Amino acid sequence: MAQSSYSAVFNWKELKDLKAAYKTGGLSAVVPLIQKKIHDLTNTELHIAVTGETGSGKSTFINAMRGLQDGDEGAAKTGTTETTMKPTSYPHPNLPTVIFWDLPGIGTTKFPANKYVKQMNFDNYDFFLILSDCRFRENDARLAKEIEKLGKKFYFIRSKIDNDCDSFRKQNKHFDKDKELDKIRKYCIRSLEEQGITSPVFLISHFETNKFDFPELNDTIQSNLDDIKKHVFLLSLPNIALKIIEEKRKDLKDRIWTLATLSGAIGAVPLPGLSMVCDIGILVTAIIDFRKYLGLDDVSLQRLAKTTGKPVRQLKAVVKTPLMGEINEQFVKRLLASATYFTISAIELSLDFIPVIGSIFGAGSSFLMTYKFLHGVLDDLTENAKRVVQAAFDSDFH
Repeated sequence: MAQSSYSAVFNWKELKDLKAAYKTGGLSAVVPLIQKKIHDLTNTELHIAVTGETGSGKSTFINAMRGLQDGDEGAAKTGTTETTMKPTSYPHPNLPTVIFWDLPGIGTTKFPANKYVKQMNFDNYDFFLILSDCRFRENDARLAKEIEKLGKKFYFIRSKIDNDCDSFRKQNKHFDKDKELDKIRKYCIRSLEEQGITSPVFLISHFETNKFDFPELNDTIQSNLDDIKKHVFLLSLPNIALKIIEEKRKDLKDRIWTLATLSGAIGAVPLPGLSMVCDIGILVTAIIDFRKYLGLDDVSLQRLAKTTGKPVRQLKAVVKTPLMGEINEQFVKRLLASATYFTISAIELSLDFIPVIGSIFGAGSSFLMTYKFLHGVLDDLTENAKRVVQAAFDSDFH
């Protein structure tokens, strides 16, 4: 079990490189490789292009994906007419390395379809989201074919599906929602097939990101990303469901291996005082990052409160952890002294199951201290994040 978890952080080539570095240069040769991995985890950029015809809701979608609303600081400008005159970047408020690009609508006089791909610099994006608020047309299919030529992924999104449901409900209060949604999905798929494109279509509402096909869209995007970019995309998702929080917990649990490995490598370097100083710095940074990724920092809580219409004090009231205040070296040292977060069993901590690392670190190393401590921190923050989601969306907490 530990082996597969560890391999999720370092691929087998990286593990082989770690082992080779240790054999030839000892721990001093291992540290730079681990530091590079951590750098990659925190600095890899993900560029997401959002395109489609004018009025399809591109800007609103970008805001929803970042947990923002119209008018929030950093929100994309929305409107009923084309508001985007050039590719405009919108970094994620918590993870600025995740960048959404609002592309001008295709097929206008300023952006004719036959020049659109070159004008929009399609090579720069990792994948594409093609939006429509009705049926997909010839220009959408042409876009998909050009993206396909580049060997990149695209996803068709039928937006504003909540408006359709409201319209159906007004016409017939006993309407069958699932049946009507299935009709819309088949209609969209058929319109694409008529243009020579076979692709699934995701039905979403910008304002109900935990309903319709929004969760499936996020899952599909994530499954098609590789290694670090999959990790980056997951951590960028707004906390709109307990499932997302649990997935983030699993992902951050993998990151703990990397941090603990760095801690262990530094701790074994024979320089007086270096281990404790570096360990504390690693722990301080990790707690702050974990809290942000799980939506428990003040800014994230305020955004969630605004999105769900709940008072922020109501969300904060369910948070029961000492990790919500200022996190500094003195605070972490007090936690270490209290042993509050050292709850991992000896069996789970057996180093025999850890490839490469088990042959490097002993049972009393900084590796174990960091690993145990951050596991306890992550479990604590995860449970509190779930309580916040439950309070925000009035759902049962399990």
